[in-house]
Amino acid sequence: MPSPENLFLASLSPEQRKVILARAVEVDLPLRTPLYEAEENLKHAYFMTSGLASVVLTMTEGGSAEVGIIGREGIVGSVHLLGAAPIQTRCFIQLKGSAIKVAFSDLRDAFRSSEEIRDRMLEFVQEQTLVVSQIAGCNRLHGAEERLARWLLMVQDLVETETIGLTQEFLAEMLGAQRTTVTLVAGSLQQSGFIEYRRGQVRIVDRENLEHVACDCYQVIKRLSNGLYKRS
Repeated sequence: MPSPENLFLASLSPEQRKVILARAVEVDLPLRTPLYEAEENLKHAYFMTSGLASVVLTMTEGGSAEVGIIGREGIVGSVHLLGAAPIQTRCFIQLKGSAIKVAFSDLRDAFRSSEEIRDRMLEFVQEQTLVVSQIAGCNRLHGAEERLARWLLMVQDLVETETIGLTQEFLAEMLGAQRTTVTLVAGSLQQSGFIEYRRGQVRIVDRENLEHVACDCYQVIKRLSNGLYKRS
């Protein structure tokens, strides 16, 4: 039986944890592994144990933007439990990692039959919804440098490492900006001594000052994350 390195699973009572883990398997998730596609009937859910999953919305004209990230605090596929509406996002692995994989039908049965699992799942979905709302306002009202600083801090909180492997292409997608903008913004943060950015690797050198650069949205999101699974 897989060990619950995922924070959602760790928050459950041993009995309810066994309900989910009974038919689960541990899987490695290489970079760019697709976890689900838009409007797909989900076959598996993933309790992330390391790495980072990126939730992306693609518009009809071809442009795309990241609208969510999920690390070891959460579950890829949780929103699919809420109803039959077609999900317009797709999800893939942005930073290689691992997860506990479970058949979506099994997770849906557990969600429907266990009040504890349902409450914890709804708590996670609510937290994700509030984070997405905050990010939507952030993307509209704050500058690229503030948003990049906020996003790097969020990612580091989830993966707990100083160095993050991120391509310029993905950073541009995350910011909803041109690559030239990413180059200028990342260059500015590097010149200030807050990060080092080379060959697709970002290393946070001065976290304290990077937090000063980030907008207030980071602190709002951090409070939401810190409160997850700690409510009575």
